[in-house]
Amino acid sequence: MTPFPWTDVIIIAGLILLNGLFAMSELAIVSARPARLKLLVDRGSLGARAAMGLASDPGKFLSTVQIGITLVGIIAGAYSGASLGGPTAERLVALGLPERFAEETGFAIVIALTTYFSLVIGELVPKQVALRAAEKIAVVAAPPMVLVARATAPVVWLLDRSSALLLRVIGVRHKGEHALTADELQMVIAEATRSGVIEEDERQIMTGIMRLADRPVRELMTPRTELDTIDRRATEADVRAILKESPHSLLPVADGSPDNIVGVVKVRDVQAVLLAGKRLQVARLMKKAEILPDQLDAMDALRILQQSDVSMALVHDEYGNLEGVVTPADLLSAIVGNFVSHQDDGDAPMIVEREDGSLLVAGALPADALADRLDIDLPDDRDYATAAGYVLSVLKRLPVEGEHFTAQDWRFEVVDMDGRKIDKLLVSPVAAPDEAITD
Repeated sequence: MTPFPWTDVIIIAGLILLNGLFAMSELAIVSARPARLKLLVDRGSLGARAAMGLASDPGKFLSTVQIGITLVGIIAGAYSGASLGGPTAERLVALGLPERFAEETGFAIVIALTTYFSLVIGELVPKQVALRAAEKIAVVAAPPMVLVARATAPVVWLLDRSSALLLRVIGVRHKGEHALTADELQMVIAEATRSGVIEEDERQIMTGIMRLADRPVRELMTPRTELDTIDRRATEADVRAILKESPHSLLPVADGSPDNIVGVVKVRDVQAVLLAGKRLQVARLMKKAEILPDQLDAMDALRILQQSDVSMALVHDEYGNLEGVVTPADLLSAIVGNFVSHQDDGDAPMIVEREDGSLLVAGALPADALADRLDIDLPDDRDYATAAGYVLSVLKRLPVEGEHFTAQDWRFEVVDMDGRKIDKLLVSPVAAPDEAITD
């Protein structure tokens, strides 16, 4: 019996480890965060610079890695079968296996063991390590991979061109055309929350910021019917009475009718005149406010408010009618939620959960907040901004107190009407979905 070729075993083990280095380098460079690599580059890291260069052209880099992995795999498989198959067969015969089966069995055992160790040591473990320390490994692995890429440049060019041609044939977008969608980003944030990378409060703020650009300013404004206004010809007594009742720091200035807003006055400017004992003229203190279309998205509204003389803008519809006003506080509330200090003393919370699990919902609750709280779907092209608007869109008419309907596994009942305005809703879960509307 010939001695077992342990030298060949060491060579095969080395090939498997080399395969693992290729696999680990590939995943580390692809997974490394560009922002962290950029920070290392700014600190003078040549390895980080090389890693960013490889990551910027993944087609050529992946071709380089694949050449190495494929060659190593072929050599390891062929070499193990040729060098270890015979000695293994001899030992199987010595153990009592018939000689006619020994050669094929020995070859199969060697290939099976080589494949097993190639998968575990040459693929799975290195990739797990790469995911846990992507930037550190990328910085170390990038310079050798650059040398390998230069050495195999002709073959890499051929593979890169061939793969690019095939991608165009099957209609896959070019690497530069891929963009992370809003839904994908939401999934990333949700996964980061579940894994504990970010807190739930942070998730809500991120979600609010992302949603801000998709929300028209009319969904965030204070409606005209809830405005505290001051007339441009108001007497000092009238102004003192208004300041005593209003909690706001800015007041729209009306010219005769609340529908005709001509400017905005700062309460502190009015108070300064009153404290100085001077004659008060509201028209001289007021400032011009920006006028925004009601379909302008909230992010554009924020930019306009940042450049405005006063932090309040008037929201008008397409016919030029005043719909309400918007302030930076409205935009901030859309991101982080309402502030108790911004509510009037008599204001009740927008949502109150009762002991039986039902919810008492204000009709003025933003539609997005209603959808988040109930986990329901609202159409993207909706033309309403509040929970009351949602009810009107379902019923298609003005309801009466006590009227109810079920939708998306929830029962909605109108429990309070303030004239023609839906003031309060009672929302409770139902056992089964029922989209039918019942009076």
